[in-house]
Amino acid sequence: MRMIVPFLLLVLLPALPAAARTKLVALPERETTVVRLDNPAATLVEEERVLPLEAGLNQVDFAWQGVQIDPDSIRLTFLDPSAQVQLLSVAYPPGEAALVWTLRATRAGEVRTRITYLLAALDRLVTYQAVADREESHLDLQAFLVLRNFSGEDFASAGFQLGQGKPATGSLAHEETRQQALFAAKGVPVVKTLTWDAALQPWEPKREGLTAGIPVHYRIANTSAASLGQAPLWGGKVRVFQGDGHGGTIFLGEDQAEFTAVGEELKIYVGDSRDVAVTQQKLRDEVVNPRPSRSRMVLYDTEEELAATVENFKKRAVTLDLVEHIAGEWVVGKVSHPFERRDAGTLVVHVPLAAGATEQVKIQYQRRNVRN
Repeated sequence: MRMIVPFLLLVLLPALPAAARTKLVALPERETTVVRLDNPAATLVEEERVLPLEAGLNQVDFAWQGVQIDPDSIRLTFLDPSAQVQLLSVAYPPGEAALVWTLRATRAGEVRTRITYLLAALDRLVTYQAVADREESHLDLQAFLVLRNFSGEDFASAGFQLGQGKPATGSLAHEETRQQALFAAKGVPVVKTLTWDAALQPWEPKREGLTAGIPVHYRIANTSAASLGQAPLWGGKVRVFQGDGHGGTIFLGEDQAEFTAVGEELKIYVGDSRDVAVTQQKLRDEVVNPRPSRSRMVLYDTEEELAATVENFKKRAVTLDLVEHIAGEWVVGKVSHPFERRDAGTLVVHVPLAAGATEQVKIQYQRRNVRN
């Protein structure tokens, strides 16, 4: 390791002035190195070494010339609870990218230690490749870890840890970029849905002279039942392909997937569909239960009703999510199809559509305590 051999020095001497420090003393080989990549803003390096200490005072030199280490993050930990070693002080020599630990050992012997520090300019990306079958009911999902090292440090052999899974072992030189497989899952069930959002799509596209596309998503459950669920799915670019039925694939599109915890659902955008049309109107918006103050209405409620016509021109059944945004305090009245209250301001109606079918959707709700 470029940083360790010439720059990380062990000096087994009594405490000396900085000017008298002896350098370039042979250092025991480190036994393990783990590079933790959980935090995308900073990389944590953990290395273990066995230090042969003399009884009394010892000095350990740690230098990082040319390596992008955060000096405030460097820590020394003694892993053997029976070791009678005390850290007395840490000194930072002037004009050097280095520090000196002064240790007191009750007796001579070997002590297992861990040195940890934050390392800049070593980062990672997670990318995915999904290949859906012709029916778009299942897909094969592969994940890759891309490591990019411009930190000034070489890793001859290390474990690269992302989350709670098994670390990937290998080497990574300075200025090297390397890609390696994280996992591969075959036959993952997928649900294809279309999402019409009242805040984004036109309500009456024909009247407005528009040909509006409706976003299409693949939804994948990060669960063991879906051949996943062993670890979180990290955010990253997803490229989606589909089998053409003749041994080849068609490129459908790509999306930036969000972090998906175990048990949650990964949503991947794969393009727009113009084979489904939505026309929505507001049928009723009536003020009820006014509360006046000094002959002036201050608070009131409203009774509101929406109607949507959803047409499926496909020769295949699909599911459409109709997303409505409702401000303030509100309660749901009658809804013609299954729905969920996604958050305090969002109502989602799930509309299953048979091939070539047309569905009439009606939504009634009441807004309460509206201020005039």
